[in-house]
Amino acid sequence: MSLPSVVLHGPESTGKSTLAERLAAHYRTVWLPEYGRTYCEEHGTDLTPADLIAIMEGHVAARRVMEPQARGLLIQDTDPVMTAAWSMMLFGHRIAALDAFMEVGQLYLLMDIDLPWVGDDVRMFPQRAEQQRFFALCRDELERRALPYLLISGDGEQRFARALSAIEQAGLAPG
Repeated sequence: MSLPSVVLHGPESTGKSTLAERLAAHYRTVWLPEYGRTYCEEHGTDLTPADLIAIMEGHVAARRVMEPQARGLLIQDTDPVMTAAWSMMLFGHRIAALDAFMEVGQLYLLMDIDLPWVGDDVRMFPQRAEQQRFFALCRDELERRALPYLLISGDGEQRFARALSAIEQAGLAPG
């Protein structure tokens, strides 16, 4: 991927979509919505490993469509690295196709689980212990791949300010 990319990463109901949209507006660029959510809204949440591969492929295709519209920075609401964390959460094992994904972002914003959990038709893990396990799997996936990330916590304004600071410090803010 040639275009700089910031990826929001973390468990369900941690404010990824809200922050992605806000960052894109701030930088006057586009953001790529979470493809896995769209997939689950269309196909349901009884997922198989093949579904996660389809989610990865759908995300990559959608990203390729969005990249030309971005103005110096693409904001992604998750990517296949997050899908790999989902594999561990759902199935307890890795999927080779997800492990092979190499078109990673330049900075990952790992969303903390310090916001109240809000359920909807596709969210699966409302219990605090599940959220903690999922968060650990998300962090482990970033560390396993040695990807640059920063933990984003606090309320909406604190998250936004920390994300802006992280993007600036990483040298990814469009000029």
